[in-house]
Amino acid sequence: MPKITQTEIFRLSLPMEPFVIATEVSTEAKNIFIRIHLDDSSTGMGECSAFPMLVGETQSTCFEVAKDFANIIKGKDPLDIDGRLKELDEYIAFNTTIKSAFDMALLDIAAKQKQIPLYQLLGGRKQPIKTDLTIGIGSPEKMAETAGEYIKNGVTIIKIKLGKKGAEDIERVRLIREMVGPNILLRVDANQGWDYDTAVQTLSAIDEYDIQFCEQPIHHHYDYLLPLLRKESPIPIMADESVFNHYDAIRLIEAGACDYINIKLAKSGGIREAIRIADTAASYGVPCMLGGMLESRLALTAKVHLAMSHDNIIFYDLDTCLLGQLEDPVIGGARYNNYFLEIPDEPGIAADIDPAFLAGCEKAVI
Repeated sequence: MPKITQTEIFRLSLPMEPFVIATEVSTEAKNIFIRIHLDDSSTGMGECSAFPMLVGETQSTCFEVAKDFANIIKGKDPLDIDGRLKELDEYIAFNTTIKSAFDMALLDIAAKQKQIPLYQLLGGRKQPIKTDLTIGIGSPEKMAETAGEYIKNGVTIIKIKLGKKGAEDIERVRLIREMVGPNILLRVDANQGWDYDTAVQTLSAIDEYDIQFCEQPIHHHYDYLLPLLRKESPIPIMADESVFNHYDAIRLIEAGACDYINIKLAKSGGIREAIRIADTAASYGVPCMLGGMLESRLALTAKVHLAMSHDNIIFYDLDTCLLGQLEDPVIGGARYNNYFLEIPDEPGIAADIDPAFLAGCEKAVI
């Protein structure tokens, strides 16, 4: 039985072009990368991306809590994944972002021990995974211009960030639809930015532009209004910030609050709970999307393995690495092929971070 000998923890900061959503402007991906070492010289990799405005964790809090987690699991069996994750949950509540990195690394180890790709460990199979591409908030004219560039580059699914003034948001969607024509799929994401009345007015106004769905139109504090909003909206509603775990999924679905659910590892605490969310939603006939924060291609690769393992995940918002990240330190891993994601058939996640890049990162070894 292998034992955990040590864990390396790195601040993995990736510069990026400014990306604007309703609640935040991102100029850097402030992530954490961990590498768990075993006494048989094998390793497991994990990564998480802190998003304070959504999950309440920062890169610094993740870095410090990761040290505690590394001490908790040291000397123990990495293949008892449920046991290890239970210990982390019993040590500290919430902190789902950094928990997701440890969940990922333990699953990477388990797949490597069996000498199979992660998607096979999860019961999946190779299948096409096609991502959308997101347009951050800007002037309506600039966003339409960006949409025009996207379709010249072969994009067929565009996600439009909204959540500012309703009238401007309507104009954003109008100009983008005019630019891309009728055959491009458009979906919108308000990131909790509208109040109830603005959501009703905006969703009613943009319905004529053939919108696939709207993510999280109002703040999660107002989840009790989502069932009514769903009835009034001509556009299907996808819950994102309102669903962290499968208990949230049950609560919202039972209330009739959403048509779809967006799963993110930083919210769920990792792949294990993400699967529970997808399973729960499937039992109600509610399809899911797999999204993310600002992860590098390492965590992206793990998400593609997950996407290939669950038939109820049918929408893919896996474009993080295309949204202006100015450095790519990942070795191996997923690659984009005309917005389809392809992964290698090597054991585990099959991705790592370039040692030369890590040499410049703050590090702790526990």
